[in-house]
Amino acid sequence: MLLLTGGRDYWSNGVHLAEIEAADSAADESWRNITAIDDLARAIIETTDRLVVSVVRGNPGAGGVFLSLAADEVWASDRIVLNPHYKNMGNLYGSEYWTYLLPRRAGAANAAMITQCRLPMGMAEAGRLGIVDRVLTARGAATDDLVKLAAALASDPDYAARLVDKRRRRAADEAEKPLEAYRNEELRRMRLNF
Repeated sequence: MLLLTGGRDYWSNGVHLAEIEAADSAADESWRNITAIDDLARAIIETTDRLVVSVVRGNPGAGGVFLSLAADEVWASDRIVLNPHYKNMGNLYGSEYWTYLLPRRAGAANAAMITQCRLPMGMAEAGRLGIVDRVLTARGAATDDLVKLAAALASDPDYAARLVDKRRRRAADEAEKPLEAYRNEELRRMRLNF
């Protein structure tokens, strides 16, 4: 079991905007940032020896929302708001394997609506769309409670079967369209943005 907890104030915004703004070349730093976060997303997607849970206790924006979807489950605080779009950030196309991850969870039509509408999303909608698997109350987002939830998941009798299914699905998805193809398509669009 692996819990990705992020920070309490925000989970992730994807690229490090302050580093990009302070860089001598915003384009070069943007490229370095986006390829680094893509590397992280891929490592999470390809972790098949354990279940990975994104625990989103602070507001995520843009790439941070999609990075959380690289995990097997997303647990999110009932007090946060998701901003699952890039359009307000200079009309960016986005990366973090969102073209693979979002339609897989929410369906193609919902993925298009989510990324084009530029609207924030609450937990009820995120749950309905399959973006969030478990909504945590303030109490449930405490570290001790998260450890208990993770321990319960790891000791579930179906845990081993879930790992087998995870490996099977990842292999089938890779055979249908490799992760590298998603990455290359997204980064080709992002290069134009940068």
